[in-house]
Amino acid sequence: MLRGAFRLQEVFSGPLRFVSDGVFDDAWSKRLTDTLAPRGYVKVSSIRMQGLLLLCFCQLKHLQFIRDIQTTYTRTGIYGYWGNKGGVSLRLAFYGHALCFLNCHLAAHLDRAAQRLGEFRHILDTQAFPGPAAPRILDHRLVFWFGDLNFRIQDHGMHFVRSCIDERTYDLLWSKDQLTMMRKEERALQEFEEGPLDFPPTYKFDLDSDTYDSSGKKRKPAWTDRILWRLRSHGGGGGGPPEEEEEEDEEEYPLRIRQESYSSNMEYSISDHKPVNSVFTLELRKKGDAPLVRLQPGGDWSADTDAMVLYSPLQPFPSSVWDWIGLYRVGFSSVSDYITYAWVKDDEVSSSEEVVQVYVGKEEIPVRGGECVLCYYSNRLQCIVGVSDAFKVHESKLAGEEGLVSEQNRTSPREDDL
Repeated sequence: MLRGAFRLQEVFSGPLRFVSDGVFDDAWSKRLTDTLAPRGYVKVSSIRMQGLLLLCFCQLKHLQFIRDIQTTYTRTGIYGYWGNKGGVSLRLAFYGHALCFLNCHLAAHLDRAAQRLGEFRHILDTQAFPGPAAPRILDHRLVFWFGDLNFRIQDHGMHFVRSCIDERTYDLLWSKDQLTMMRKEERALQEFEEGPLDFPPTYKFDLDSDTYDSSGKKRKPAWTDRILWRLRSHGGGGGGPPEEEEEEDEEEYPLRIRQESYSSNMEYSISDHKPVNSVFTLELRKKGDAPLVRLQPGGDWSADTDAMVLYSPLQPFPSSVWDWIGLYRVGFSSVSDYITYAWVKDDEVSSSEEVVQVYVGKEEIPVRGGECVLCYYSNRLQCIVGVSDAFKVHESKLAGEEGLVSEQNRTSPREDDL
């Protein structure tokens, strides 16, 4: 399965932290990555704009079928100059189907509903991706839109809102929820769907408690944190292929979505918001289920002898002299989490029409061995396009005493050599 996206707002972004996070993963990204890696999920990509963060994970078996990964962002804070508000997006092709995840943090306060809508329209209008397939957000086959959208409950007074929450009659509040009201009127929102708000409003809470705002401001509770989706109807794209071609493609390769759950997590209390989660099931016909490259180790691997990688291109793709093959432990967390790598051109030993051999020096192989996989990274496609079956790297028989083995170099080839 595609694990999907994790979105965060107001991630601490002081100057020192912001500089360090530009070099290293921020604490939230690291924690999520370290938690999901042992469960078999790999970080596909991420994007951060100041305090706005979006991460995408998938199971290893799907990794080589996720392509065309691109990210972008739009600032809307302080007249578009500051990134405390705005939107970050991550698009990808999943078995050939164009998906886009859009994480927004829109303007706050009860009387700013029109401004929030204007910011959303601005994000849709300004964000663009290279290539003809889905140059705009709404050109994607499926869009997930989520975040701290900051829409409030209007008209109803505090006493009525609190009594509905206490009695769990949330449906009495829906008609005055600003986003629900606007979805009926505004064209930009009409094609987005949302499950029923059958959970308590997620804002605003006293820290470290389940108590709604008890400060002097006594802000009215609201469902500020939302998850919506839009499945494009036939011919619904704006800049992709012609309508007839779109309709034929969508009929031949159907995509369906079903929301399994939509709820908040009341047990978390480190923020004045409660996190919201949703689980979806996607049913689709794959546009291709063969990787671009087949990989396998040549013979037995250990740090006692030099090794070979054997790979075969299965389909034409834009290869580059900067393509590389990485050796990863089973359970690796991201593309950069490799043990070592070899350049497919510089380290090529021999090639034929069917198989190419790439050299890996024994000093690069872990002396303690372990279960590993090989991954082919395409620099032009900016993604992994081939993953080998798991294989065993044998422990070195010639290694010195335990504890005297130096740690393998893990510097990214793109940082070190490009």
